[in-house]
Amino acid sequence: MSAIALQYLELTKPRIVALLVFCAVIGMFLAVPGLPPWRALVFGTLGIWLASSSAAAFNQLIDRRIDKLMVRTAHRPLATGQLNSLQVFVFAGLIGVLSMVILIVLVNPLTAALTFAGLIGYAVIYTAFLKRATPQNIVIGGIAGAVPPVLGWTAVTNSLDPYALLLCLIIFVWTPPHFWALAIFRRDDYSRAQVPMLPVTHGVQYTRWHVLFYTVLLVIVSVLPYLTGMSGLFYLGGALVLGAGFLYYAVMLLDPPDERFAMRVFNYSIVYLMALFAFMLIDHYVDTSPLRHSVLTLRRIG
Repeated sequence: MSAIALQYLELTKPRIVALLVFCAVIGMFLAVPGLPPWRALVFGTLGIWLASSSAAAFNQLIDRRIDKLMVRTAHRPLATGQLNSLQVFVFAGLIGVLSMVILIVLVNPLTAALTFAGLIGYAVIYTAFLKRATPQNIVIGGIAGAVPPVLGWTAVTNSLDPYALLLCLIIFVWTPPHFWALAIFRRDDYSRAQVPMLPVTHGVQYTRWHVLFYTVLLVIVSVLPYLTGMSGLFYLGGALVLGAGFLYYAVMLLDPPDERFAMRVFNYSIVYLMALFAFMLIDHYVDTSPLRHSVLTLRRIG
């Protein structure tokens, strides 16, 4: 791959987008008893991936000033001058338009509309306004990053469902402890860039307690798929084990053994979310709960 192609790829934040698309694909499989239709699976995934990549590129365009000041982002194409603002704007706009065309024509307008709302929510509302306006930026703006499972669900069913919103809720509650762990480690970066992240405005220890509180809430929310009949015992066991691990890290973060422990919490949070959704997917095809079986039967009849 050429150097210029690698720069454009970096604009899309491929690792972050991969996690978002993964959650969207899980939503597609959970939306139906069997396998999702190939058309929705292929073109829905492509459209969501392109839209997420467009949002990531617009994010870097808007954040180009502060990216230069932060060690974590100083290597980005705009920050280093390897790409200019016009190039990034055209690239982000083109893949954004392409994503909407794919979703409207080959998937359904509902998914296109929700995807566009998510793109605007992240690229404009969060990046351009919330990020600089309040230390609760990641909480309020987290809804934009939590919608991928809903997009995957609607791509397959062309309708919203309470279970899809439950998946969204899990990611929404997961986002603060995930991001604040990173913000603790990178607090000097955010302070230098004058971004009011919670560790900068309220201190590290205050943020550590918030990570713990949200982690407790996350563990509670993660049990809801079982309690509502969406998932069975296999998922419940996995959710409890993963939740216990997250709680361990959150408690240890209150008095960490070293400065880099916050990054260990951040890295575990990524593993946690991927594994949680993987457990949910496996459970979907392993009928372990009579309640879940009854719910799926009623959904098929309905």
